[in-house]
Amino acid sequence: MASRLSSTTPEGYSHRRGLRTVAAIEASKGVLAMLAATGFIVLRRDVDVENAAENLLYFLHIDPDLRICQAMLSAAGKMMDIRAETVLGIALAYSVLRFIEAYGLWRTRVWAEWLAIVSGAIYLPFEIYRIVEKPSGFHWAVLCINIIVVVYIAWVRWSEVSARNRRLTGSTAMSEGD
Repeated sequence: MASRLSSTTPEGYSHRRGLRTVAAIEASKGVLAMLAATGFIVLRRDVDVENAAENLLYFLHIDPDLRICQAMLSAAGKMMDIRAETVLGIALAYSVLRFIEAYGLWRTRVWAEWLAIVSGAIYLPFEIYRIVEKPSGFHWAVLCINIIVVVYIAWVRWSEVSARNRRLTGSTAMSEGD
């Protein structure tokens, strides 16, 4: 049972609810990645994306000569060059990783906690860079949620290791007193 997290610490606090919340977030990210990839492939196949983007700008009465609009139109044009298999493969790999992590967290597995810490921490520099380059409420929210998840899971790991060390120290002290 070394791979299982005990359900409570000696102080009586259960991490199960928090881990399951993070598991639900991770599973949702996997589902969203697959939905986005599917939507991208369907749109790319059935719609002239560049023309649709231009029509959207005109419909919303937005000047297509604005720099941001030109960037959007350029990105829409580049979408036609991306292979659907590449998008689907990346989305599938990302989703599988998220689903594995979610399963492990739901079942309170130590390996999943480490996976959550590492995979969450890997994104932090990119999220910080994104905020420096183009700050927005959305990017701040993503960064804050990721920091909260990484810190929470690290706290879970720390509290479990501390509790185990206290139990070991207590059992050693008791055996020396005999």
